Amino acid sequence: QVQLVESGGGSVQAGGSLRLSCAASGRTFSSYIVGWFRQAPGKERDFVAASMTWSTGIVYADSVKGRFTISRDNAKNTVYLQMNSLKPEDTAVYYCAATPYGSGNYQLPNTYNYWGQGTQVTVSS
Repeated sequence: QVQLVESGGGSVQAGGSLRLSCAASGRTFSSYIVGWFRQAPGKERDFVAASMTWSTGIVYADSVKGRFTISRDNAKNTVYLQMNSLKPEDTAVYYCAATPYGSGNYQLPNTYNYWGQGTQVTVSS
């Protein structure tokens, strides 16, 4: 079992920044793919970014590329999502999720076994 806890959400104005954290406990984090997803009201849960088990394995959704940065600290069992140049359309509940490497398409929510509770990000214009 892996338990995930997100933190760092909040309200900012457009152009601002936030850093989300996803702290894991229960198992060795380094062997898991960790993804960030977001869900706006009335919409599906969308892929944002994923960090593979190797340092160069990072993927972003086109909508956040160049603005968001995912990083992981395996020693601290924590994955971060640095969000810069935030836009109102980034407003959503953000979730981190984890799955063992090789589980499937990491851009699909159904691939992930473990989820955090979510943290709200609100960007005002």
